[in-house]
Amino acid sequence: MTRRFRNPVLPGFYPDPSVCRVGEDYYLVNSTFEYFPGLPIHHSRDLVHWRPLGYVLDRPEQLPLQGIRPSGGLYAPTIRYHDGTFYVVCTLVDGTSRSGNFVVTATDPAGPWSSPHYLEDAPGFDPSLFFDDDGRVWFTGSRPAAEPEYEGHTEIWMRELDLDTMRLVGETFVLTSGALRGAIWAEGPHVYKVDGQYYLVIAEGGTGHDHAVTVHRADTVTGPYQGNPRNPVLTHRHLGREHPIVGTGHGDLIQTQTGEWWMVLLAMRPYGGYFYNLGRETFLAPVTWEEGWPVVSPGIGQVQHHYPFPDLPPSPWPTQPACDHFDAPVLAPQWNMLRTPDEPFWSLQERPGHLRLRVQPWTLADWATPSFVGRRQQHPSFTARLAVDFTPAKPGEYAGLALLYNSDFHLCLLIGAGADTTGRTLRLTRRAHGVEETIAEQVLPPDAPSRILLAAEARGQHLALSYAVEPERWHRIGPEVDTRFLSPSVAGGFTGVYVGMYATSTGSPSDSVADFDWFEYQGQDHTPA
Repeated sequence: MTRRFRNPVLPGFYPDPSVCRVGEDYYLVNSTFEYFPGLPIHHSRDLVHWRPLGYVLDRPEQLPLQGIRPSGGLYAPTIRYHDGTFYVVCTLVDGTSRSGNFVVTATDPAGPWSSPHYLEDAPGFDPSLFFDDDGRVWFTGSRPAAEPEYEGHTEIWMRELDLDTMRLVGETFVLTSGALRGAIWAEGPHVYKVDGQYYLVIAEGGTGHDHAVTVHRADTVTGPYQGNPRNPVLTHRHLGREHPIVGTGHGDLIQTQTGEWWMVLLAMRPYGGYFYNLGRETFLAPVTWEEGWPVVSPGIGQVQHHYPFPDLPPSPWPTQPACDHFDAPVLAPQWNMLRTPDEPFWSLQERPGHLRLRVQPWTLADWATPSFVGRRQQHPSFTARLAVDFTPAKPGEYAGLALLYNSDFHLCLLIGAGADTTGRTLRLTRRAHGVEETIAEQVLPPDAPSRILLAAEARGQHLALSYAVEPERWHRIGPEVDTRFLSPSVAGGFTGVYVGMYATSTGSPSDSVADFDWFEYQGQDHTPA
C-alpha cells in the first residue's frame, strides 16, 4: 500500500513558505507580520513532518515591531544555504522606527541569528537570494512598476549582492511584471538553475482567491525571461469559492537528495462558507519537469489533501503535548505575543509551574504589546482550556481566554471585578469592526476559588464558551458564537486566528498579576461544513 501524507503540512497561520535543503535536512520559514518572535523556522527530513527549531528573530533588538499596524511587519522571508551559512532575507513593512529589506545569517538554523543588515537601494518587498555556480549572488524582489498602468502593477527586479559588504552593486534588471496581461501583484520571486537554464517562479493575482504561481525561464540569470506558455502553472481561482482548498500560490521549489522535485506553497481551507479563520497555511505538492518546464501536481493540476509520500524515509518527530503546564524555563515555541515587548510582561519563574502575566493597561484593541500570549488556531474544530488564578484589585482589571484575529476583531472570556468591587464576574465580549459588545455576563459564586477554568469549544464556525470552578464541572456561558467574523474574508489582513491567555487593566495602571497554571489545545482534523 502506498504511503500517503495529508495537507497542509503546517496547518494554521503559516503563510509564504520558503524552504532549503542541506544534505538530508530541510528548513522552512514563514511570514509572521506583527507577531513576536518573528519568522518561525522548522526542520524536516521528509518534507512532511516538521518540528519547530525556534525563530529567526527572537531578540527584541532584532525586530522593532512597536506600534506597528495589524498585518504590517514581517513579509515573505526566503531561506537559503551557501558555503556553511544560512541566509534569510525578509521585508519589515510599515515599521514605526525602521522598514525595508534586510538579511540575517546563522551557521546553525536553530540560531543564534545575526542582527538584521538592512540593504540600501532595495525598494519593495518579498526579497529572495540566488547563489549562482559562478560565485555571484543575486538579490531579487518585487517593487511598484516604474510607470504603473493599474492598481497593483508591480515588477520583479534583480541586482547583484556583494556578500562582503552586504551592499547591492551593479546594474538593476527588471525581469517581468507577471505572466498574464494586467496581472496584479507580481511578487514572491525565487530563482533556480536547472539543467543549465534559469527559472523564475513568482506569485501573481493577489494573495486571496485569485492567487497563482507562474514560471519564466532564461539562458542567463539576468534575462530576458520567457514566460511558460502554459502559465499559470498552478491556481485554484477557476475552481470556484466552494472548493475545499483555495488561494494557492507563493511557491518555492526544492529538489530532494533522491532527485524528486516538490513545491511548498500557501493556500486556505474555507469552512462554514467562504471563511478561512486559520489564515494561509503551508501545503506541499509534487512537481515533475516536461519540455523544460515544471508541472505542479502532475495529472491533476490542483493541490490535493493527500499525496503519495516523498521518496524519503518517513521521519516523524515526537508528538508535542496538547497541554503546556509551564514547567519549562522558557516559553515553548508555539507561543507568540503581539509586537515587540519593551520589557517582559510575563514570567515562568515568579510562580514556578505557572505563566504569570502582568496586568497591563493595553488592550487587544491597541496597537501595542498587551499582556497576551497566544498560539495559532490550527484546526477548524478544536477545544482550548486553561486554568487561571486571578483576583482583580479594581474594576477594569480582567484576565482569561482570548481568540484574536486583530485589534478590531476578537472574542474574550474574562474574569473581572463585580459591580460592588468585592465579587468577581465572567464577561464574554465580542469586538467586530472596531465595536465591542458584551454578549453575556455571569457572577461567580462568592465562595468560588481564585483559580477558575475557562474553555472554548469550536465545531467549525460554532463556538461554545464555558467555565468551571471545580474540575470537569463545566457551565456554559452565553449563546453559541458565530466565529465567521474572525476570518480574513471579513476582517481583512494577512494573518490567522490566535487563541491564548490575556490580561488587561483597560487603560489604568495596575500592580495585579494573573497566573495561568496550564493551557490545553486539542484539534480535530476533519473540516466541517
